[in-house]
Amino acid sequence: MVEITRRSALAGALINIASVPYTQAMAFAPQAGQQAPAYYRYKLGEIEITTVNDGVGALPIDDGFILNVPKDQVNAYLRSIFMEPNIYSGPYNPVLINNGKQLALLDTGQGEANLTTSKGLNGRLLQNLKAAGVDPKDIDLVILTHYHGDHINGLLRADNSLAFPNAEILVPEMEDKFWMDDGNMGRAATPRMEFNFKNIRRVMTKDVRTRLRPYQWNKEVMSGVSSVATIGHTPGHTSFNVTSGDKSLFMQGDVTHAPFLFARNPGWHLFLDVDPVAAEATRRKVYDMLASERMMVQGFHYPFPAIGHVEKTASGYREILVQWSPVL
Repeated sequence: MVEITRRSALAGALINIASVPYTQAMAFAPQAGQQAPAYYRYKLGEIEITTVNDGVGALPIDDGFILNVPKDQVNAYLRSIFMEPNIYSGPYNPVLINNGKQLALLDTGQGEANLTTSKGLNGRLLQNLKAAGVDPKDIDLVILTHYHGDHINGLLRADNSLAFPNAEILVPEMEDKFWMDDGNMGRAATPRMEFNFKNIRRVMTKDVRTRLRPYQWNKEVMSGVSSVATIGHTPGHTSFNVTSGDKSLFMQGDVTHAPFLFARNPGWHLFLDVDPVAAEATRRKVYDMLASERMMVQGFHYPFPAIGHVEKTASGYREILVQWSPVL
């Protein structure tokens, strides 16, 4: 029996290379130094959906990152799944929904100005929309799940003009009431909450507010897309059921962030959750439903192209990402 080891395999490869007769000098192509545009289309019945990546965000993992789990335990878990410790890297994935009558954008990413401040790490939505052949002027609706910066900052361009000048902006009624209340702002309990109140007022310019229309839960916001209350992450956090024919999809917003942390460990409380206990209860309820109904899920912070299914495990849930398809 021949035992194949890494050393013997490498040695064999070198022998094979050495045995090839020399014919001409090898030409080396310059390195590209950049990624390709990131968008991905798929069909849900008669609805065309396009994931348009805005980049990723990187946050340090300190003792306050997961409120109820020490940093060392989080880092040990990251190492166990072959990921770097001490840093959380979460994708941002806004979504286009084209039902044949309207073109809607679900959430907006970190915004064009962040392309510079993040040194290209995020703020790529407008670039990737252009690569996907979509003019921001053609977007009819911008639908927001909640008011955190990575979901609303992209309403504005770097010069603070409207990024989607012809779009109506649909927002969860309860979310708008909470964050635009000056009394709630005065009672902000943490620096993070205070920052979020201030950022919302920065983004919600007169031009934005003029185009804004609050929506209620359990209502259609466009044909085939209905709102679902998924509170906890924020007071008015909202997800969506998308249906076409016998096909259905759950667009979860931030019910979880990166699933390799918060689907597999649904009891972990992220510092970004306004009400961590309610967020956990929502997460378990939604993921029980996704697993039992074998329903496809689109996650804003899922790995690109951010689509998958969920199965229940002994300790939580496991995401199973869809296989990439070159055709619709």
